[in-house]
Amino acid sequence: MMDINTINVLVLAYLGDTIYEDYIRKYFICRGINHVNELQKQALLYVSAKNQAKYLTKMMDNNYLTEEELLIVKRARNYKTNSHPKNCDIITYKYATGLEALIGYLELQGNKKRLDEIMNYILED
Repeated sequence: MMDINTINVLVLAYLGDTIYEDYIRKYFICRGINHVNELQKQALLYVSAKNQAKYLTKMMDNNYLTEEELLIVKRARNYKTNSHPKNCDIITYKYATGLEALIGYLELQGNKKRLDEIMNYILED
C-alpha cells in the first residue's frame, strides 16, 4: 500500500489538475451548456492559475481547510521550482499548484466527500 504523504507533491498536483478540470467541465455540462466554445470560456474562469490561487487563498483566509490539508498545500507551495507559465508569476503558480496537490491528495485518499465539499466551495464563489 502506498503512503500518500511520501508522494511527490508535484505528482499530486499533476493528478489534481486533471481531476479539478474534469470536475469543472462536468459542472458546466450538467448546467446545460452544450457548446464547446462556451464550455471553454466558462471553464477558464476556474481553471487558470490566477483563479485557482484566488480560490485557495479564499479557503485559507476563511479557515476552510483542515490542518492536514494545509500541510499538503504548504508542501506543494514550498516545493523548490523555478519554472512557471509565462502568463503568471511564481507565487500565483505555487498557490495554484497547492490547490491541485490538495485535490490529488484527496482523490488518492478516496475522500470524495471532502473533494466534493471543496469543489462546491469553489463553484459557489
